[in-house]
Amino acid sequence: MERFDLAVIGAGPAGMTTASQAASLGLRVALLDEQPRAGGQIYRDVDRVKPARAAILGQDYTYGKRLTYQLARESLVHFTGAMVWSIEDGFRVFFTKAGNGAKVVADKVVLATGALERPMPVPGWTLPGVMTAGAGQILLKQSGVLARNAVLVGSGPLLYLTAAQMVRAGSPPVALIETQTRADLISAMRHLGGAMRGWQYLIKGLRLLSEIIRAGVPRYVSATNIAIEGQDTAEAISFATDGKQHRIACSTVFLHHGIVPNTQAARSLGAIHCWDDRQACFTPKLDEWCRTNVRGLYVVGDGGGIAGAKAAEISGRLVALKLAEETGYLPVAERDSRARLLRSALVREHAVRPFLDVAYPPYAAALTPDDDTIVCRCEEVTAGDIRGYAKLGCRGPNQAKAFGRAGMGSCQGRYCGLTVTALLAQAHGQTPDDTGYYRIRPPLKPVTLGELAAMSDPEHDVGAKTSF
Repeated sequence: MERFDLAVIGAGPAGMTTASQAASLGLRVALLDEQPRAGGQIYRDVDRVKPARAAILGQDYTYGKRLTYQLARESLVHFTGAMVWSIEDGFRVFFTKAGNGAKVVADKVVLATGALERPMPVPGWTLPGVMTAGAGQILLKQSGVLARNAVLVGSGPLLYLTAAQMVRAGSPPVALIETQTRADLISAMRHLGGAMRGWQYLIKGLRLLSEIIRAGVPRYVSATNIAIEGQDTAEAISFATDGKQHRIACSTVFLHHGIVPNTQAARSLGAIHCWDDRQACFTPKLDEWCRTNVRGLYVVGDGGGIAGAKAAEISGRLVALKLAEETGYLPVAERDSRARLLRSALVREHAVRPFLDVAYPPYAAALTPDDDTIVCRCEEVTAGDIRGYAKLGCRGPNQAKAFGRAGMGSCQGRYCGLTVTALLAQAHGQTPDDTGYYRIRPPLKPVTLGELAAMSDPEHDVGAKTSF
């Protein structure tokens, strides 16, 4: 079976750039992504966006067309709608598409799986009508669907972007409820000097906030005691701020308090991960070229640490240079010469992150929720259940699976893993590194027996000439 020099998993800014640049330097590349079109979450459906919707989403979104355009290269095969569910030794990448099973084989693999929104388990977060801010963006980008009578809750720049886009679309949020405090902003000021190197992001944030204020959207900060009320669907949200209790009627609630790396695929391959105190999550241990401890395995973009779309794009270009050098298509001196400017640009992109991470921390009450709050939605396991397992001797997330099936649902622990780690670490007075995370095994995503059976058919072994 014909091999690829490189398989790239994920077609967001990091994946698209890695694939296109590696192909332009001579490598034969397979790019696999679950979506029907390239772009990832941030540039989702950018090639089909109509002018009216593009005006709502802004120039930062339409910039993605520059990256999707570069994928048209002869030595690059883009497998769309390809859900990767296993990557095995020798880098055999198994995936499904339209109900069929298939695989590609590559000498090296780059994981560009991006980020996940950090789950925000508060009372009522599992009610219909409650979703993440990112899910709201998907509805707008892909389908042009606007939420009515919606409240935005949490912290972070994505809330401002989502609120501003809703204003432009003529459906402003009922309220913007933020959990960061004035003390957080004051504490972040020690990083302002460094953040000024990324002053464009600060200006963008101020413009978005000004747009929201001009539209008359009520804004609350330092919110605590957040709870979503309702019987069969979200009906209202209650919270406290400045010593006063508030209740706002609504039918949709968008939750957001940051994003975290999607580490499932990297963990399944044995990549070492360490706890990042600043971003309160696990990140893979990478060298200056985004290499993991697993030979031939790289992680680019937000999957290796949250830094944003531009940083993801730059990291993809750096990795492509390294891969071209390793494969013999680029001399070391030329690799380093090209990398010099990219590294300087990457430093500028990272400069604003310490300020943002301190100014917009995760909502503390959702990191270690109250006992009655569900933390594992798939198996309906509560925070109190996890604390109960700890009292019985459960010391890590993998044991929690045996105690009560936490992390064994269809999401494979993506959305409860960090919370379970935090709860067990708190209960035992351990660090998150000592407590650990779920052991990830294939399938990374649900796969049917029919799709598995199709893998025995040699016609499903995908080579470079497959027209998916």
